[in-house]
Amino acid sequence: MKTGINNPILKTLFYALLIIWGISVLYPLLWTLLDALKDNGQFFLHSPWALPNLPLIWENFSYVWDKYNFGAYFVNSLIVTAGSTVLGLILAATTAYVLARYKFRGSGGLYLLYISSMMIPFVLALIPLFFLMNSMQLINTKIGLIMVYASSILAFGIFVLVGFFKSLPKELEEAAITDGASHYGTFFRVMLPLSQPGLITVAIVNILNIWNEYIVGTVLVNDPKQYTIPVEIGVMQAEMQYRTEWGPLFAGLFISIVPVLIIYIFFQRRIASGITAGAIK
Repeated sequence: MKTGINNPILKTLFYALLIIWGISVLYPLLWTLLDALKDNGQFFLHSPWALPNLPLIWENFSYVWDKYNFGAYFVNSLIVTAGSTVLGLILAATTAYVLARYKFRGSGGLYLLYISSMMIPFVLALIPLFFLMNSMQLINTKIGLIMVYASSILAFGIFVLVGFFKSLPKELEEAAITDGASHYGTFFRVMLPLSQPGLITVAIVNILNIWNEYIVGTVLVNDPKQYTIPVEIGVMQAEMQYRTEWGPLFAGLFISIVPVLIIYIFFQRRIASGITAGAIK
């Protein structure tokens, strides 16, 4: 890894800080896995920070998957996350393209309006959002969650993709139009494929946020069959603390972490490069 730091003392300090940061990130994950392999007695007879005794209780994973119907909630989260990410990307890409490539009265103000919405905590809109979704009969539905999550990620997608579309040469559009392509054809056949790094960046960030979202899912869903993983883990925590099933609780928590961890490991470079590429015109 090249740091650009020539001073050996500063370089050593830099790597030491990276190691400390890495441990602070990895240790909670490792601790969650180790606690998922304990039985109830180990939580009360030993320190919760102690290593699990042998044999390891791998049955905690199958127990929480079967008894608590964790597989159904896993599928719910997959559907909601995938649906809202796709819908959010479509809305963000089309809006960002118009704002970046077409100048009209109020376009700058509209862009600022979208960006300024990122500074407003989403929790402030929960009460009116609940009544709105209830009037549309979208409470306790996956479609309702998908619509809400897609709208919540719209501002960030526009922020990133506007930079990408502005960085693309205008000659590409002119050449496509000269060849007889319509505005829609130019967008879908030329501009959208070229913005793939930005689309991937927005998609990954949104997946990470939506997969872990808890508050909106709790407010808009009270039907256990429609729970997503974060909501179900909250319910499990409330139930298990009275039945002392801490091992299965940590097993369910670790299962919820694995998909996000895999996505981040494989696409972390695209996240960083995508954001920086969109910021350079």
